[in-house]
Amino acid sequence: MKKKVLAMLLSAAMVICMAACGSGGGNDGGSDAGTADSGSGTEDTGDAGDAGDADSSGGESKGYSFQMIVKSFQSTYWQAAIQGVDQAKAEFGVEVEPNGPANESDIADQVQMLDSAIEKKPDGIALAACDTNSVIDSLSKALEAGIPVVCFDTGVDDAPEGSVLATIATDNAAAGAVAAENMFPIIEEKIKAATADAKVRIGEVNQDATALNIQQRGRGFIDKMLELCTDAGKKVAVVGNEFYVNGTEGAASESEAEVIIEVGVPAQTTVDLASTEAQKIMSKDDTIAIFGSNQTTAEGVITANQTLNKLATDPEKGIIGVGFDAGTPQKEAIVNDQFIGSVTQSPLKMGYEAVKALVQICDGETVSDIPMDGYWYSKDNMDADDIAPNLYD
Repeated sequence: MKKKVLAMLLSAAMVICMAACGSGGGNDGGSDAGTADSGSGTEDTGDAGDAGDADSSGGESKGYSFQMIVKSFQSTYWQAAIQGVDQAKAEFGVEVEPNGPANESDIADQVQMLDSAIEKKPDGIALAACDTNSVIDSLSKALEAGIPVVCFDTGVDDAPEGSVLATIATDNAAAGAVAAENMFPIIEEKIKAATADAKVRIGEVNQDATALNIQQRGRGFIDKMLELCTDAGKKVAVVGNEFYVNGTEGAASESEAEVIIEVGVPAQTTVDLASTEAQKIMSKDDTIAIFGSNQTTAEGVITANQTLNKLATDPEKGIIGVGFDAGTPQKEAIVNDQFIGSVTQSPLKMGYEAVKALVQICDGETVSDIPMDGYWYSKDNMDADDIAPNLYD
């Protein structure tokens, strides 16, 4: 019975969304089409949205008008996502108006932008929510208005039934685990030598505890590191931010633990405040490694090191650093032997696929979630064909 009701709800949502497409913005996307490869949004990082470069290989103009709400325009991560959006705009002949707050901590500003986007009655909305709980009411409004929503970068687990038709995001728990899996072999001997009287500390700096993707990534790292340390015969305690402490199962008390995972979350999403959290952890004598779980926090770790000068790729010489996402400071840290490596996503492809999914919905096609991989990169593979396109500056 539950399955029948769910099917009816989803069918009704699709009918509403199909009716909305083409009747919302009414803007003509123009007849020019780009040359982006529809098989992958990561192959061509050029400005596919330049109408002067368009040729007949592009798709027919759809005339749909979409709104896109990103988490912020602060980092190059989101600029890379907009590159993917530009490719899709050119290929499918649609209009996309991107918007977002100045900072990923500006949750109220983003909600206001989302509500304003709904009032414009577009053919669809692509959303990367800063705070997954804050957008619930707005998603209800979009559903009522018959506006299809596609989430990208982060999903909204508690979204009203039928309001989000697809989520395009990295499998963040798995991506966080990739960071732990690559860090552990470097610090394994230090961990095996730890005792309750001579503990070792592993730091993790997360930009927040509110966005689902950051929550999953932070927990993914903690859970995998806890598993690896436990398999090595060590008891692990998780301390610091309460969200991550309370969300961890199987941890020991701090007094009896041999390994401590300390989680820091800055008051706002800025490199300076992330640096402050990183300094607190890196200044402790027992710290052997640290993970910055996104571009801002990874750059915070690098900034902290400018004062402390403790990062190294040899555990006998300093603290092992691992990052997430990309950007010039992080790539330079890897080249300069401050980070052993980082995990990157494909924001360009996520931006592209989000627009493509909205086009498919408006064309009456069925869409589904698209999980994205996290890729480990280091000095050894930064120039590889399958890695380099994801290493935005």
